[in-house]
Amino acid sequence: MSETPDMTPDILCIGSVLWDIIGRSPAHMSTGADVPGRITRVPGGVALNIAMTLARFGLRPGLLSAVGRDAEGNDLVAACAAMGLGTAHLYRSDDLPTDRYMAIEAGNGLIAAIADAHSLEAAGGKILRALEDGRLGSAAAPWAGPVALDGNLTTGLLAEIAGSALFAAADLRIAPASPGKAERLLPLLSHPRATIYVNIEEAGLLCQRRFAGAAEAAAGLLERGARRVLVTDGGGACADGCAAGGEVITAAPRPVLVTRITGAGDTFMAAHLVAELRGAGRGAALAAALDAAASYVSGDIGT
Repeated sequence: MSETPDMTPDILCIGSVLWDIIGRSPAHMSTGADVPGRITRVPGGVALNIAMTLARFGLRPGLLSAVGRDAEGNDLVAACAAMGLGTAHLYRSDDLPTDRYMAIEAGNGLIAAIADAHSLEAAGGKILRALEDGRLGSAAAPWAGPVALDGNLTTGLLAEIAGSALFAAADLRIAPASPGKAERLLPLLSHPRATIYVNIEEAGLLCQRRFAGAAEAAAGLLERGARRVLVTDGGGACADGCAAGGEVITAAPRPVLVTRITGAGDTFMAAHLVAELRGAGRGAALAAALDAAASYVSGDIGT
């Protein structure tokens, strides 16, 4: 199956579209452990994880990313198209291989992960061509819908986006991709149309301090100039902070047996976005996002 040319997206998902290679074992693991388990290869990447969740909720996401013209890339594009995701505006490179992510998950959590998103970084601004050449928008008539943007883009490109006319009318929803890339979001932190989704570790990196909980982290990000932030803390209470009035609200996730971790934050973000697009208030949207993330980590929602 090839690219889907005719779909008009409801939302754009910009960032990593790659293969997730995940090794999972119910055993507790430490450095050097060698245990039996399962290894899977599934479509992944922050932008793609968000897009897949949005599609499950009935939206039509369009992908803006870099995917190679290698066999892995062709398989990945076919898988995305089969899920109803818009692939017509992907940058397909003859020279760059399809990106990959590898993680080891155990009974005691995420043991290690490596993100190989070098092709996305090398493609740079080429992935945004459809936003400037009239297919999805232009500087004179920018895209006016929601955009899910992830921090796998380079610091330079994220800084360009922060000041770009192409995003002047968009509802920007932004995730850092990983704690190691959190500080890439600094140019976008105070963007007037941005909502930032981070975990408590990423919030600490953006603020250069430690936080005792999600509510304190949300308040800290608002002090740094953020307009709107959502902060998660694993099984602890999550927070939604809004600069309009400086209000922070919190909610706790329901306890579940955790069977997987990779993609949980992306599911939370997508479910929250969908709830707000459907008119839910802040409290209801936060509750919906927590419920979707709990179902995901418990294995009740398919990959």
